[in-house]
Amino acid sequence: MNIGIFGGTFDPVHWGHLIVGGYVRNALALEKVVFVPSMISPHKQERAAAQAEDRLAMLRLAVKGLDGFEVSDIEIARGGVSYTVETLSEFHKISPGCHLSLLIGADNYVEFDTWKEPEKVRSLAQLVVMTRPGTSAEISPTGPGVVWIEVPEIRISSSDIRSLTRGGKSIRYLVADRVAEYIYSRHLYR
Repeated sequence: MNIGIFGGTFDPVHWGHLIVGGYVRNALALEKVVFVPSMISPHKQERAAAQAEDRLAMLRLAVKGLDGFEVSDIEIARGGVSYTVETLSEFHKISPGCHLSLLIGADNYVEFDTWKEPEKVRSLAQLVVMTRPGTSAEISPTGPGVVWIEVPEIRISSSDIRSLTRGGKSIRYLVADRVAEYIYSRHLYR
């Protein structure tokens, strides 16, 4: 089984995440893409995110009914700082024999060597590096086990959605309607 692992804070999940996840799934003929919200991102510890349970709930609402997408609470259930190497190791225990592809943005690839045990991450999963708006094409990744995919350029950001919400502005068409309703009902990002 070929599985894509798409991790992040997803604070909140938006259409851009789903579009690029689907694009990579089709391009690599992945059987599914599993969205994995982090408990505490090692590179974003200084920023307070929405509670992990809220981010998990929003992801579940966003992918509900969408073929080929799943959500895993593996990092939230584990607690603490979320390290990709630990998550990939757990996926291999859960699904022995599966082939994993780790979906990361080009902005994250630039700092990949600062991740915990980057060489072990490479041994556990194929790196699928997705283009990102504002990221230079000169950083095109190379090497064994690295695939560069030019995904559609979607200029939606979670930080803009949080800012719009704080300002009382509409986030319609940026997130799934169910996600917007959840954000408003829980008074997130106020």
